[in-house]
Amino acid sequence: MTGPRDEHAEAAADIAAVEQANTAFYEAMERGDFEELSGLWLPGEDLTVSCVHPGWPVLTGRGEVLRSYALIMANTEYIQFFLTDVGVSMTGDTALVTCTENILSGGPAEDGNALGPLVGQLVVATNVFRRTPDGWKLWSHHGSPVLTETGEEEDEETPS
Repeated sequence: MTGPRDEHAEAAADIAAVEQANTAFYEAMERGDFEELSGLWLPGEDLTVSCVHPGWPVLTGRGEVLRSYALIMANTEYIQFFLTDVGVSMTGDTALVTCTENILSGGPAEDGNALGPLVGQLVVATNVFRRTPDGWKLWSHHGSPVLTETGEEEDEETPS
C-alpha cells in the first residue's frame, strides 16, 4: 500500500524526469544531434506528433516534424537556448512543460567570417510529453514569438 509520502516522491521523480527530457531536447538542438533529437520524439504514428515553429504552419506526423528539425539544423551554424519560467504540469502519463526560450543563434558565415551575425529571439514554448516504456517522449512542441513593445508605441497610445 502506498501512502501520500510515496505518491509525492513518485510525482517529484516524474517531474524531474520530464524536466530532464525537456532539457535533453534543447541540448540536442544546440549540439545539432539529429539522431538524439529523433529519439526524443514519440515513435511510430499511434499518437501523431505535432510541431509549430515560430511563424510556421502546424507540422503533423513524425516524418514531417523531424524533416523540419533537419532543415533547421542544416541552416543554423550556432544556436543556444537559455530556458526561463519553466513550469511542469502532469496528469497520468501526460506532462505539459511551458517555458520561455531565450535564443541566441547564428546562420552560415558571410564574407569569410567564422560565423554569421548572431541574432537574439524570445519564444514562449509549450512541450507536451507522454510516458513510454523508454521514458518521457515529446508528443508536441509549440513555439510562439514574444512580441515586445517599444517606448514609442506606448507614447502613441497615451492620450494628450
